[in-house]
Amino acid sequence: MSNALRYVAIGLAVLIVLGLGSSMLRDDTPQPVQSLKHSYSKSLDQARNGQPGAARVLYQQLARTDLTPKRRIALLVQLPNYPSPQALKLADADLANPSAEVRLAAIDSIHGLVPGPQRSLLLGPLLDDQEQAIRFAATRALLGLNAVDLGLYSAPLDKVLDEYKQFLQAQTQSSSAQLQLARLYLHDGDFPPASEALARALKLDPDNLQAIATQVQLLDRQGLADQARQVLADQLTRHPDSAFLQQELGLWLLHHDQSEYALLAFARALELAPDNNDYRYTLAISLHSLDLIGPAQQQLEDILRRQPANRKARVLLIEYWKETGQLQNVQVLQAELEQQNPDDPALQQGL
Repeated sequence: MSNALRYVAIGLAVLIVLGLGSSMLRDDTPQPVQSLKHSYSKSLDQARNGQPGAARVLYQQLARTDLTPKRRIALLVQLPNYPSPQALKLADADLANPSAEVRLAAIDSIHGLVPGPQRSLLLGPLLDDQEQAIRFAATRALLGLNAVDLGLYSAPLDKVLDEYKQFLQAQTQSSSAQLQLARLYLHDGDFPPASEALARALKLDPDNLQAIATQVQLLDRQGLADQARQVLADQLTRHPDSAFLQQELGLWLLHHDQSEYALLAFARALELAPDNNDYRYTLAISLHSLDLIGPAQQQLEDILRRQPANRKARVLLIEYWKETGQLQNVQVLQAELEQQNPDDPALQQGL
């Protein structure tokens, strides 16, 4: 073989080896479609603003495998506004995400998507998770369920609940930890340790309004309604412009069958915090309970103007419009809901 041919043969052999090597090293993982890469921000805005097609693009983004944990979490936050079997499947898949932060967001998302009994089937297995934070988050999400709803997960929940209490008890210098501990004991109806934990929380942070609200609930649960009312009165004197305390006062009055006075407190809370849609939603329900249907509808309409993706407000407003026979308004709201999420269970059930 001539030198020229020999060099050609060697060159071809080298190229073949390099080609094989590059093919072995090449990542064959399917890459996301370029348009999806570029549409993340647009899709998230679409979901946040309740625009047509919001559910579809939200699901598309959550189906991606290349998103950072931060981006997945932002999407999962929006998911409860767009319920469907596909939404639940996506949230359930993220319960196994390698990122603990994503799994925590998935737990919150499922809590917003799923009613009690079904929630236990999805979150119950997480009571055995290796991550303590995941076990505790699953515990919080399952606390409202009774033993029948929990089924096989009732005993595991009790076990993790004891672990959670021990963890919080050790954090003697944390007001938030002691407050959470007090709430756990209050949930169990175990009042003496609840009072002790709450006293520690308030000693560490006397102006913790969440702790004060829990104190009112604790006194009420023990039949000490007058003392509970006095705590609220004292705190409102100290914090007259606290929207949170006005809202708590309204809830307390409602619990004690004083609906008219509760309405005044809810209205004051919203006056102090006009951008709080949760307060506005509560006010709408309170107005409706007193047969003030028009004003109740107006509050819900205001929520949807501010937050078109708010499914809870939209579904309730549809019900209120039906009550008054305003079918044209019902059709408009239903059409908008169908544009946002054609697979919404409310539509499937003939809302």
